[in-house]
Amino acid sequence: MPRDVAVLVGSLRKASLNRKMALALASLAPETLKLRIVEIGDLPLYDEDLEGDALPAPWKRFRDEVRAAEALLFVTPEYNRSVPGALKNAIDVGSRPYGQSVWSGKPGAVVSVSPGAIGGFGANHHLRQSLVFLDVPVLQQPEAYIGGAASLFDDAGTLTNEGTRKFLTAFMQKFAALVETVIGPA
Repeated sequence: MPRDVAVLVGSLRKASLNRKMALALASLAPETLKLRIVEIGDLPLYDEDLEGDALPAPWKRFRDEVRAAEALLFVTPEYNRSVPGALKNAIDVGSRPYGQSVWSGKPGAVVSVSPGAIGGFGANHHLRQSLVFLDVPVLQQPEAYIGGAASLFDDAGTLTNEGTRKFLTAFMQKFAALVETVIGPA
């Protein structure tokens, strides 16, 4: 049975390059992984006062979906040399209340996607810093900074660049190996 991987897409646009990349990664994943996007756009900003009886339904849905996952894949653009606010909020919502984090111990990987040349390097590393604190063992190599992303997909959202396809296939194989190392064979 394939491992359930929660995919968090940092861009909220339905036709974003990052969503296209997440879908491409799902198609390139080995059979041992099943990727599913967990939506973050409806999450109210984290406010500890809302914990308990006033818990927003989107927070509960999000926490339940991530908690059920065995591994995590983050696909994010770079906003101002960091992660988008919506993704940071999702990380905060999932990490609370203290001692009940949905992230802890789940193997993860980060892919940053940008139309620019440096491929979201700043966002990738800022996200990795948060994941260390959240006890998410993250794939170290290969690192995935996907620049020039606007030219990688056709109008239907299909990944058309063969070099990128080859790299991402190898990336997903390494991620599958990390998942197996951290939580055991499927």
